[in-house]
Order: sequence, then structure tokens, then C-alpha cells
Amino acid sequence: MAEAGGRALRGLYAITPECLALNVLLDRVRAALCGGAAFVQYRDKGGSAVRRAEGARALLGLCRAFGASLLINDDLALALAVGADGLHLGSADGDLAAARQALGAGRLLGASCYDDFERARAAVAAGADYVAFGAMHPSSTKPLAVRASPSLFTRCRAELHVPACAIGGITVENAAPLLAAGADLLAVISDLFEAPDVASRAAAYQRLFEENARDLPKSATL
Repeated sequence: MAEAGGRALRGLYAITPECLALNVLLDRVRAALCGGAAFVQYRDKGGSAVRRAEGARALLGLCRAFGASLLINDDLALALAVGADGLHLGSADGDLAAARQALGAGRLLGASCYDDFERARAAVAAGADYVAFGAMHPSSTKPLAVRASPSLFTRCRAELHVPACAIGGITVENAAPLLAAGADLLAVISDLFEAPDVASRAAAYQRLFEENARDLPKSATL
């Protein structure tokens, strides 16, 4: 399995909600990290360059304190400027091969592949460290997103041998079957950051990963 700073690419992947004041965002991300989130993706498509840079640097410091990894959504220049741990690109947000070259071998590169396995195959060939499939369930963030099948995770593990991330409408209640199908990362926004107790919700996801690891045969791990 691909790794981030010696950490396997597996666990809760906290995607930051937009339109929050920086102090509120940091408090919620800190709580998610306390609960066990292993990866954070900074997403702020509407913010100014100054606000995005400030947010990215603050989140990177927070992630460093918890031994977690920070990835930047769809902004290679920002990821490089702040020294983030990686970058995540959607289908229309940049060339994966060019991003791989710019990032170098030491940073992570993820790719949104929606419900398209051949897109995932091409992403891996271009240098992606992990691929994301979704939406797995109806999502308030992207209500019109195409639905993806959990079978994509099983196929990814068998054919592409890179970690796969599930995204879209994921909750603690519906996540276990995705892990059973082969998802390595669970990307969560609303169910995590809108929870009454963010740290407890993150810990609940962590328990799902621990339970799934006990159930997995050794041959199923990457």
C-alpha cells in the first residue's frame, strides 16, 4: 500500500467544509484529529488567494502536531507553496502527470474517478497514489453527483493495487459495507464536521477501521 510519511494510506480522510471562519475550521479539524482522522484535505474553492494560503498553512501546522497528512484540493501551486503533504485533483482541475512531476516522489497525489474504473486506471498510470470513487450515497455537498458502485473498490484492490477512497454521503451508519468492499479511505465532510461532537464522530470512524482490519484476511491487504 502507498504510504504517507511511513503511514499506510488508510483511515478517515476529513474533507474541510467551506465558508467557515478560520478559527472555527481549526477547532473542528483539531477535534477530528483528536478523534483519529489520519488525513485532511483542505477545500476552499471560493476563498481569496490570501485566505487560502493562510488556511493551508494553519492546517498544515495542526496536522503536523498530530502526525496527520494535509492534502490540498485542486491547487498545485498552493500545495507546493505551503509544503503540503499532497494534492487531490478532480477531472477538470489539472493534469495528473504534470502534477506528479511537480510534486516529486515524496508527496501524495490523489485523483477523483467518480464511477469510472478506466479513469482510475489512467490515473494510476499517470502517477496517482490513490483513487477516489463516488458519490457512494446521496450527498448534500454534491447532490447531482453520479452514484458509484462499491464493487469498484474490490476491483481496484484486485487490478490496480493502489488504495481507494470512498466519498459522497458517507456516514458512520453506512460506511462499514464500503470498507468490506475494499475501500481504504473514507472521505467525509458533513457527517464529521456537522456532528455535535466532532472528536467522538471521528473516533467512531476509527473503530470501524479497526473492526474491518480484524475481519480482513491477510491476503486482502495491499
